[in-house]
Amino acid sequence: MSKIVVAGSLHYDIMLQAPHRPEKGETVIGSSCAYKFGGKGGNQAVSAAKAGAQVSFVGAVGADDPGRFLLAVLKENQVDTRHVEITSATPSGMSVAIMDAEGDYGAVVVSNANNLIAPHQLDQASLWQDTGMLLLQNEVPEAINLVAAQQAKNHGALVCLNAAPARELSTQLQACIDLLVVNAVEARDLSGIAVNDLHQACMAAEVLSTSFKAVVVTAGEHGVAFCEAGSSSQSLPALKVELVSTHGAGDCFMGMLCASLLQGQTLPQAVAKANQAAATHVSHPTR
Repeated sequence: MSKIVVAGSLHYDIMLQAPHRPEKGETVIGSSCAYKFGGKGGNQAVSAAKAGAQVSFVGAVGADDPGRFLLAVLKENQVDTRHVEITSATPSGMSVAIMDAEGDYGAVVVSNANNLIAPHQLDQASLWQDTGMLLLQNEVPEAINLVAAQQAKNHGALVCLNAAPARELSTQLQACIDLLVVNAVEARDLSGIAVNDLHQACMAAEVLSTSFKAVVVTAGEHGVAFCEAGSSSQSLPALKVELVSTHGAGDCFMGMLCASLLQGQTLPQAVAKANQAAATHVSHPTR
């Protein structure tokens, strides 16, 4: 089975460049502003498509200019949009991100239409035909993630959850997950282990692998750790690159990881390819 279904968020991103992110009550004079395609779901779908996967997207946008822009970008990247709902009830999702002089960023997300993804969008047989993997994130309600995961399991597809942002997961959803991917903060919140280096990332991955079949912990400049249930953890150091921007690096990692797994590569092989893709991504300006 050769297709990835991504169910998740689409955001119209406003990107601001500033010398630093504002403190409480502070006004900062920025240097540039850009309008971009975003949402973890959308970014990961495009990344997987660029990595060679056939991708279908399940989501929702408003009947507005941002929504038309988001759909156009998906189509330009050969992502199937037949299962994206267009609603007049609320605007498209959006986010505002501030990038500082070091290339790090913080963002505020407003979900809007992403909260209106409906279960009926996930029960169409055509969506699951030839699907080998479902990719989820935590930017849409868990109720939608659960319906999607249950449908995927019913159709014999693997389920990958990028648990970002971190939130408590129901036992029903946990039971459906074949691969959990988290960053250092999310790993800490779910495992109780602070992740400040690669050794701690390995520890967190091993703890989480007692609840999930396979776990990947991305630890930024330290590298990435991964563990399959019943096995010892493994790790890869971060590749040395000149950092330009971290924005979208995690989504780039996810797309390459899932595409590689679907192409038959082992977890260590897929993690290595995703690690390389993310390193290349952060060494170039945000697109």
